[in-house]
Order: sequence, then C-alpha cells, then structure tokens
Amino acid sequence: MTKGRIRHLALSVPDPWATAAFYKASFGMTQVGETDSRLAEGVFLTDGVINLALLKFKDEEAAQGKGTDYVGLHHVGFWVDDVPSAGKDVSAAGATWLMGDPTDTSGYEVKYTDPNGIIFDISQGGWGGAQKNPGETDNPAPHDTRKNLPKFDERREQARAAVEKQRAKALETV
Repeated sequence: MTKGRIRHLALSVPDPWATAAFYKASFGMTQVGETDSRLAEGVFLTDGVINLALLKFKDEEAAQGKGTDYVGLHHVGFWVDDVPSAGKDVSAAGATWLMGDPTDTSGYEVKYTDPNGIIFDISQGGWGGAQKNPGETDNPAPHDTRKNLPKFDERREQARAAVEKQRAKALETV
C-alpha cells in the first residue's frame, strides 16, 4: 500500500484573490501561483508544507458535483509515491475514479471520490509550495511551476488593498 501524505487542500470560493489576500495577511501564507484553466480561476498559496488552492469553478462539470456557487472545502490532495499503485489501492478500498489519467505518473493529479462522495486527488509530483517529506533529506520539490499571471495583477492588488483597508479600520477602533 502506498503511503499518502496530505499536502493539498482546495477551497471553492467566490473570489480567489480576496480569499488569498485574507490568508496571506492573516497567516503569512505565500502565493506560489495562479491558474486560469478550463476548470477554474484560482490562486495557490503555501505555508511551506501544504498547498492551499483557492478556486472559482467555471461551470458545473468543473465543480465536479459541488455546484459553481458552493463555498467550502472542495477536495483534499494526497502526495503518493506511485499514482498507478495508489489508484489501485483506493479503488480496491471503494473509491470511484472521477478524472485524470490513473496510469500517467507524470500527470498533475488524478481525482477520485471516497465512499462518502468526498473528492480527493492523488499526485506523484506534488503541488507548488508543498513538501513531500518535511525535515527529511528525501524531500522532492514538486513539478508544479505555476507563476502569477499578469492578467490578474489588478485583481490581486485590489484584494491586497481591501485587506489593508480592513486592517487600518480595525486599528482605528482599538
């Protein structure tokens, strides 16, 4: 059985940039990239061990049964040693394949649902900003090299300014 390590959480949110600004200001998280894929727009943050994806899904299919208006935990991701082997293990235990190629070891991630319908990913390459084995010498860097997208510069700055305005307002009342 392949050991899985929780290294990725994905939240479905109405405004990924506003949510990212909150988590960066509140917890010092670092932004490691953005996406504008066929599935979602979003921002990726890290605390140095776990990747946090803040996603606004583009349509019902992309939302994978949660709905585009859903706000909350969308899925959790496990970094595994071998995607095909882990895929067989989770399927044998009752998981249902959702999307992604379960035989492709170089792919980004493969999605399944557990017996309760909760979505999870498995990845052999990890997620940007995550560490497979924190504190160990065997701690490979993920293949994910996402960067901030210039098309989102204005949204990122507006979200940062809104958080700074909120902080200033809070300081006035203290």
